[in-house]
Amino acid sequence: MAFRGLEAAAGSQRSGLRHLNGAAAATLGAKRAARSPFVWLLAAILFINYVDRGLLPAAASLIGTELALKPARLGVLLSAFFWTYALVQIPVGWIAERYGAGRTLVLGLIVWSAATMLSGVATSFAALLGLRLLLGLGESTGFPCVSKLLASRVPVEGLGTANGIVGFSYLFGPAFGTYLGGIVMAQAGWRAAFLGFGALSLLWLWPWSRVAGTSQRPAPAERPGDGPPFAALLREPALWGASLGHFAANYTYYFMLSWLPYYLVRDRGFSTLAMAKVAGSAYLVTAVCALAAGLLIDRHVRRGGSANFAYKSIMVAAHLGAVVSMLGMALDPTALAIPCIFLYMTLCGASSPGIYAIAQILAGPQATGRWVGIQNAVGNLAGIVAPALTGLIIGRTGHFTAALLLCAAVSLIGLYGWVGMLPPLVPLRWPPARGA
Repeated sequence: MAFRGLEAAAGSQRSGLRHLNGAAAATLGAKRAARSPFVWLLAAILFINYVDRGLLPAAASLIGTELALKPARLGVLLSAFFWTYALVQIPVGWIAERYGAGRTLVLGLIVWSAATMLSGVATSFAALLGLRLLLGLGESTGFPCVSKLLASRVPVEGLGTANGIVGFSYLFGPAFGTYLGGIVMAQAGWRAAFLGFGALSLLWLWPWSRVAGTSQRPAPAERPGDGPPFAALLREPALWGASLGHFAANYTYYFMLSWLPYYLVRDRGFSTLAMAKVAGSAYLVTAVCALAAGLLIDRHVRRGGSANFAYKSIMVAAHLGAVVSMLGMALDPTALAIPCIFLYMTLCGASSPGIYAIAQILAGPQATGRWVGIQNAVGNLAGIVAPALTGLIIGRTGHFTAALLLCAAVSLIGLYGWVGMLPPLVPLRWPPARGA
């Protein structure tokens, strides 16, 4: 899904693509690739990924009451997922490139579905902690594998649309999980939600076996051993700029994903059902904005606009909007806090296609799996820090004000990563792999 994917295709048909009708055919092919069943199924598995990981935040208040857990311990549970999730991103990226992203993704789904179902029968803090670690291990396969598959199959003209579809799906996951999960929890308890959602996740395997079965032969860019040396990746400043920006974006997002339900119930006095409606609606706005932004960016690029300007300007708007939103939520009136939640979710959704599209453009299909593995590892350190640190802050201060101000500060730092450390968004020139 990067410029190199387009160049690789062009390399095999140079003469045909020099004609105008060939360029039109390439554009049509990019549109079809971005909307293919293959892309929709990749989007679906990230939707499932986020539904399952979002069940604990939605149930935090109920679990805390049943198991007598204080905010600090809830914060540990909320962050524990990311201990394994972030830790194994880099080896998962390598495994996806070496042994196949599709196979790795299937194995991850089976692991995280089992962890979700077993959480429904857990009776102690220790059991939930272990299962959150297992959930993080399974779900770590999601983004490196999906990014690798997209970068190998979708050319640049379909970049925004494909990432918008994927972004819509994984951002819609919390909306669906929080809203429907909240209803199930209100009617049947939190355990039923974990058992049911975990079992339903496995249904994805059937359509994937049919679609993936027609695409088993890897494209040239998918084959192992032809990417740049790992050391070359680590020396690339753009990788660390994207990683810093990703960390800052994730810090505020994971704060919202982990603590927004608790914030609405405990700090703003919402019932569980009212919380589910507000939080679910906010997550839905994020998902819709991701899809809309992806479509608009693609249209801008197809008409000759700059992908560099489009993606970077959206990142700037999203981070500055996060600062404004967190400051608004830190103030007392609920009438101000709710609009600020929706402002943040709108801009967060609009920026989400760029999080991975930037990596896919710069790295190219040969290096996207490892690049995204590294970037996602750094970015998801925020998932370790934000939920646990927020729990400690709430436990000591009794309110969310300091935690929200910290989110605003981290969002400002992220601007430097996206704007100050990234080069123009064109494919980087990698040295050949050793022995190539």
